[in-house]
Amino acid sequence: MIRLTIPEIGEEEIQAVARVLRSGNLVQGENVQEFERLVAEYTGIKHAVAVSSGTAALHLALLSLDIGPGDEVILPDFTFPSTANVVELAGAKPVLVDIDLSTFNINTDLIEPAITGRTRAIMPVHLFGLPAEMDPVMALARKYNLKVIEDAACALGAEYRDSKCGTIGDTGCFSFHPRKNITTGEGGMLITDDDTVAGLARQLRNHGMEKINNRVQFKRAGFNYRMTDFQGVLGVVQMGKLEKIIRKKQELARIYNREFADMDLVTCPVNQEDGREIWQSYVILLNEGIDRDMISERLKQQGVETTIGTYAVSSQPHYAKAAGRLPNSDRAFKQSLCLPFYPKMSLSDIEGVVRCLKKAIR
Repeated sequence: MIRLTIPEIGEEEIQAVARVLRSGNLVQGENVQEFERLVAEYTGIKHAVAVSSGTAALHLALLSLDIGPGDEVILPDFTFPSTANVVELAGAKPVLVDIDLSTFNINTDLIEPAITGRTRAIMPVHLFGLPAEMDPVMALARKYNLKVIEDAACALGAEYRDSKCGTIGDTGCFSFHPRKNITTGEGGMLITDDDTVAGLARQLRNHGMEKINNRVQFKRAGFNYRMTDFQGVLGVVQMGKLEKIIRKKQELARIYNREFADMDLVTCPVNQEDGREIWQSYVILLNEGIDRDMISERLKQQGVETTIGTYAVSSQPHYAKAAGRLPNSDRAFKQSLCLPFYPKMSLSDIEGVVRCLKKAIR
């Protein structure tokens, strides 16, 4: 079986985690702080706040920017539903817009028509590690006085023009789920240059707690969104491998693109001239008329693990009544296919995947 993904974890990570487990100091501590320092340094941002998941980071970003009941947040329809869920959990309304099929990211031409008097924020997603088009987003944010929360869950290290994804808006949020380029098992990070936002996020992740003169005070109703210290040390070790992982996955993506060059039934992801893709996943789009689910099952029978790209939020029961049909997102949901993609893959592995895919389509 050629697996969909295999996290890049070695003996160094295992030993580091074992040391923390043996120490008995398991909750948020010095290793989490070191992980935060490394991410802040890598992104060039003032504050990094580690939390229990990428979803938690997005939730705290909304709350720390005072977005809540009566507000609207514009986001792409083609994304993991957590992007929309956190907006509702904050009491606001997610406003779903369609995507550009060439990048799988938000179609920036559709953002302004979706803005109303209630709009408070735009939440672009850098899907699969492919940078969203941020210049138009930031121009609209300035024009309408809106906040920008970058869902960079898949995009630590990706760049739009000369800026790292997650550093362009008011906040950026990363995920360290095992399918991401680096992992802490579960875990996430909020980054920002705003002192107030960072302070609120730190309070809210830990029950609303703050220490004043060595006395604990609960300043607001918060959450238990802390990252454990053994996750933190795993992140510390993984950060040392991030650039090597990115370079390897860029090489693998080039090989996939080359192998698909003569196959007109498949559309490959677009390489952007003014960005840096870090290829969290390699997702292709099958031509209409090809039964994606049948292809996925045939690949499974040949020993190749695949999955869908992600979801059209508007197709899910909870959101279906609130959004009209968004054709590009709907097509991506039905026709996208995520192929095996991880640093330990070889050239023969990729050639095998492509050979099996061609056979499955025939």
